[in-house]
Amino acid sequence: MQKIVTLKPFVHITATAPISVHTHGGRAKCLQRLIRLNLPVPTTVALSFETVTRIAAGQLPSMTSILSEFGSDPLLSVRPSSEDPDWGGPGAILNIGMNWDRHAALSESLGEPAATALYLRFVQAYSVHVARLDPDMFEQPEKVDRKALDRALDTYQDETDDPFPQDPAAQLGEVLRSMARAWGGTTARLLRQAKGAPADAGLGLVVQRMALGVGPGESGAGVIQFVDPATGEPQITGRYRCQSQSRDALKPGKGQVYLTRDERGPSLEEIVPEIFADLCRYGALCREKLREEMQLEFTIEDGNLRILDALRVQRSSRAAVRIAVALADDGIIPQSDALLRIAPRALTEVLHPQIDPTAKRVLATRGIGASPGAARGKIVFSSTAAQASAARDEPCILVRRETAPEDIRGMHAARGILTERGGMTSHAAVIARGLGLPCVVGASSVTISHRSKTLTTAEGKVFAEGDEITIDGGTGEVLAGAVPMLEPALDDSFRSLLSWADAVRDIGIRANADTPADARLARSFAAQGIGLCRTEHMFFEQDRLTVMREMIFAKSAGDRAAALEQLLPMQRADFVELFEIMQGLPVCIRLFDPPLHEFLPTDRSAMRGLAESLDLPIAEITRRVEQLTEFNPMLGMRGVRLGIAMPEIYEMQARAIFEATIEASRNGDPIVPEIMIPLVSANREVELVKTRIDAVAAAVRNERGKPFDYRLGVMGETPRACLRADEIAQHAAFMSFGTNDLTQMTYGLSRDDAGRFMSDYVNQGVFREDPFHMLDVDGVGELLKLGAERARATDPDIVLSICGEHAGNAESIAFCRDVGFDYVSCSPFRVPVVRLAAAHLALLNPKD
Repeated sequence: MQKIVTLKPFVHITATAPISVHTHGGRAKCLQRLIRLNLPVPTTVALSFETVTRIAAGQLPSMTSILSEFGSDPLLSVRPSSEDPDWGGPGAILNIGMNWDRHAALSESLGEPAATALYLRFVQAYSVHVARLDPDMFEQPEKVDRKALDRALDTYQDETDDPFPQDPAAQLGEVLRSMARAWGGTTARLLRQAKGAPADAGLGLVVQRMALGVGPGESGAGVIQFVDPATGEPQITGRYRCQSQSRDALKPGKGQVYLTRDERGPSLEEIVPEIFADLCRYGALCREKLREEMQLEFTIEDGNLRILDALRVQRSSRAAVRIAVALADDGIIPQSDALLRIAPRALTEVLHPQIDPTAKRVLATRGIGASPGAARGKIVFSSTAAQASAARDEPCILVRRETAPEDIRGMHAARGILTERGGMTSHAAVIARGLGLPCVVGASSVTISHRSKTLTTAEGKVFAEGDEITIDGGTGEVLAGAVPMLEPALDDSFRSLLSWADAVRDIGIRANADTPADARLARSFAAQGIGLCRTEHMFFEQDRLTVMREMIFAKSAGDRAAALEQLLPMQRADFVELFEIMQGLPVCIRLFDPPLHEFLPTDRSAMRGLAESLDLPIAEITRRVEQLTEFNPMLGMRGVRLGIAMPEIYEMQARAIFEATIEASRNGDPIVPEIMIPLVSANREVELVKTRIDAVAAAVRNERGKPFDYRLGVMGETPRACLRADEIAQHAAFMSFGTNDLTQMTYGLSRDDAGRFMSDYVNQGVFREDPFHMLDVDGVGELLKLGAERARATDPDIVLSICGEHAGNAESIAFCRDVGFDYVSCSPFRVPVVRLAAAHLALLNPKD
């Protein structure tokens, strides 16, 4: 029979007392650790979660027994001790035990002004936080004297019809009861649950002898830490204030002095050098033994130092990386602990510029944060204007209702992107993440007028072209004006952390890269190759766009081939540069995917310009545009369907790839390109394309007299591709699942339009999360698992991966590891995040 253990109502904290984070809270446990390190901690008693729960129900333990732990006539403080300090708790109450007798005694030892200040502070705190009286009645008076104290006591009696309690036991009991009940209040419960606390999270309380910080000799209070919370660099920061208590030092007022020597004024280091040295020694001891950078809360009482508490230093993500790596480098924690201390998503703050957290923010509007980081610049409403702004070296923010492929050049030129429409997988969001540009989409409350070149907010504020704004792609905020920024922190600590991650992760990580700039970025972030190169983005440069349009208007296959012949050297040069940048690493090139209408103009003036450049009647231009218009182009003539209907396109691309392979292999390791057929649904599609590509390969080998290898695979983006993966795998060396389109087709949702109602669906529990943002492992994941199993049944050695936007999420990586995928491919700026996420998974859930 299991023995039921009932905790004592309270425990005197000693080095060997039975204190646990799970029974008495983090603050109580930390104080015990400080005591074990022989730090001068005042006498402290801890009340367990169970005791506090009983107190809230009206069952007080013996106050006389608690007071007896502190000797005669003590002054006490009570602080909360939740399991996790981030969950918060009721505010501390100081100077419990103050009454007229104690006031008289302290007036003799400390002086009447100090005794009066202590008593008044207690009366104010007790009245507001325990008796729950109006705070306005107990505001701090301009002058703290006996009259102010008498007024506060009279106000208390007028409001409660009882004199202020004089019995220390009664005072302590009411303080404990008030704090216990406050923890169970609705507001407090919701606040801590928002921070991740469970609904039944317990609260402990610590009762501690006061170190007064006022009186004769050097007395005061302060906080000190030994790293910069913004950068993580070693630096002594904090505050000290003479004749003060607790965290009063953090408030503005008289008596503040610097901690270290400073020409601007006196410092603690100069006033009490021995105490300053002790604080530095204690900080180093905490770092070594508690394995963390700690902030010490201290009080000096007539030249005697007391350590009241120690808290983990609050820090930015960039500081967290530096601190974790420094602790590991110094042998204080293992590298695995350093990895696990950094949340993968926190790296986005390190990788991108961020808004200075101390800067003033004037919110203009809000959308969906679609690509992390922040950017500031002048508003422009067209890609042409963005390119002109970049030419003048003026930072700009490209503002559009929604972006289209022809906006690529403008997106490259801009510092950030803001769109009125779209969601997490809209064109703007996907491209921005690939480029590493901050992006806010779906700002549906604004009105954009391209004619008047204005952006109008819901409140009627008008921003014209040239006005400056700042966007935060993490929060979705759009701010008025140019707000101060913090630059990325890709330093030695960042690189060390990720090298440790690479040593333990067990899944490959490639990057989606369409341009040489993307490839260089991917290489700098240690991607293990390119998992998706979208070749269509290469065709939107102005000189190539004209040739593409000539091909679209060609009247025969021969004319199309002639037009494409002009693109061949351009494509070949693109691939040569990619291969040279990624020398020795795999490069997976997706053949042409989008519908042709994306390359044609939509407005009348642009059609007229195209008619002039092609020397065709505008009626023919209009007719061809209408012919290519589809009701649902994402499910129409695109991908492999276009490659079968117009095989000249894929033949040109295959030739460009093979000729680039030969050229790039001359000065380095042999290149083995991976050619990926998009939007495959049937085995016969693969057979048709493979036959033509094999023929091109044979022709290039014969013409150049050079051997080369290549691997042909497919992009599984349709449910049928997953269901028939066993057949498709017969002709594929690899299958890469495009989860963006697969999610779209599985749900029957438009990824560009779903943002209009997705928040309602998530809020009402229809979906747990936006399926375009978080992989749906139950539905889409079931198709992926089925596709992987069937493909491997045909070919156990087939390489499997995902290359959609989901590849950048830790949850998706966990799924891919479980299913047995070989690698994931994500946008370059997500590569470091995914490397760390994969390391977390390998450490926390090692494979058998």
